[in-house]
Formats: sequence, C-alpha cells, structure tokens
Amino acid sequence: MTYETLGIDTDDRGVATLTLNRPDKHNAMSGQMIVELKQAAEALSSDESVRVVVLTGAGKSFCAGGDLGWMQEQMAADPDTRFVEARKLAEALQALNTMPKPLIGRLQGNAFGGGVGMASVCDVAIGVDSLTMGLTETKLGLIPATIGPYVLSRMGEAMARRVFMSARLFKAPEAVTLGLLAKAVPSDDLDAAVEAEIKPYLACAPGAVARAKALARKLGPVIDDAVIDHTIGELVACWEGQEAKDGIGAFFSKEKPKWAS
Repeated sequence: MTYETLGIDTDDRGVATLTLNRPDKHNAMSGQMIVELKQAAEALSSDESVRVVVLTGAGKSFCAGGDLGWMQEQMAADPDTRFVEARKLAEALQALNTMPKPLIGRLQGNAFGGGVGMASVCDVAIGVDSLTMGLTETKLGLIPATIGPYVLSRMGEAMARRVFMSARLFKAPEAVTLGLLAKAVPSDDLDAAVEAEIKPYLACAPGAVARAKALARKLGPVIDDAVIDHTIGELVACWEGQEAKDGIGAFFSKEKPKWAS
C-alpha cells in the first residue's frame, strides 16, 4: 500500500520503520494521516515478516499534534461528521496501542498534543535530550481527550496531572521523570539507543512477544469501547464549544485568546 503522509521501510531483519512524513507541517496529524495511521498499524500487525516497529517523524519534529486546519474543519462540520472524524483518531491510536509487535518510539525535536499521545502508545519511547514536549490542548480551548487514556496509562494519574491541564512545555529529562520517555540521549546517540531496544526482540519468539504484550495490556488500565466513546464525546464537546472557536481562531490570527493574560 502507498501512503501520502507516511513512510514504511522494512529491513531484512524484519524491523519496520513507520515514519510520519509531513515534515513541512512538523508531522501534524491531518485527517489523511489519521486514516493512514490506522491502515499502516493494521498492515504491520498482520505482516508476519515484521518483528519490530519503530515509530518516528521526518524532519525537525516528531509530531506537533493535531493539524489545526483539520480541527477548524471539525468545528465547522455537522455533529455527525465531528463524531466520525473523532472516532477515526481514536481508532488510529487504539490500532497502534494494540499492535501485536513491539512499538518503539524514536523522538526528535518536538512532540506536542497528539504527539505526546503517539509517544504514549509506544511500548518504549527514546528521545533526544533536546526534545520539547507538552500537552498543549488547553491553550486552544481543547483537552487531551482521545489521547488521554494512553497518556494516563503511561504516566499514571499523579504524574499526568502535573502537565495534563496546564499546557506547560517540558524538556526530555522531565519527560523521563514523568514516564513518557524511557531515556533521553544526545542526538548522535539516538539511533544506537533505539537499536539497543530492538535487538533483544530479535532473539524472542514473535508469537510469545505478541501474547505477552496483549497480556500486559489486559492487566493494565482498561481502554475499551466505553472509555474510547467517552473520550470521543469529550473531544466533540470541546469542538462545539466557544473556547475552542476562540482559541483556534486566535492562533490563526496570531492574537491571544481572551482568557490568556
């Protein structure tokens, strides 16, 4: 399958690199990318030749979150369309989270909003020590809704509440403390650090790895249809609210929203 917003390259060991490929937009997730992420996750999940998947971004950033143009479209859409689009995002995240292959995040530059969610669905995420992260949704009158279950699962509630509502930016060392990153390394060491995470899996039985991952997910926090539906409802409610209209409008007009001091 050919993708417009993603790249997939698989080496002779069965290590597939899934690359977010909108570098000019800092890999912000457009509607097209969201659809393609689910398709890619499903394709990689069913490909028996793939042993490990590395998730990364092309260019300067890992992922700047949701594409603001896509968000504007949702606020202008009818309610049914909003629910459909929000569900596409939720399903893409769940497809990545339940992929029966080890998913290793390779993060550079920035990871904001949905980019933090993407890091959270990885089994392990490695970032450069200059990485900047942040759950920036509330600055736009939104909330980290569909990514919320994965962020909370990764960080735990106590850690998440330090950054979940404030839109505060933080650097890689704090991301390690918060549990979002397994480690932060100099940029020259990033590939070697990712390779160190890949290598042990190549000596493991693929079926056993898949079953162990599924068991860990089963024993961890519940992320089922009811939870996902609730997050979709919360996101749609924000899209329909005045704060999101004001926040995203202010962003495009390069002004401060009325609540910003």
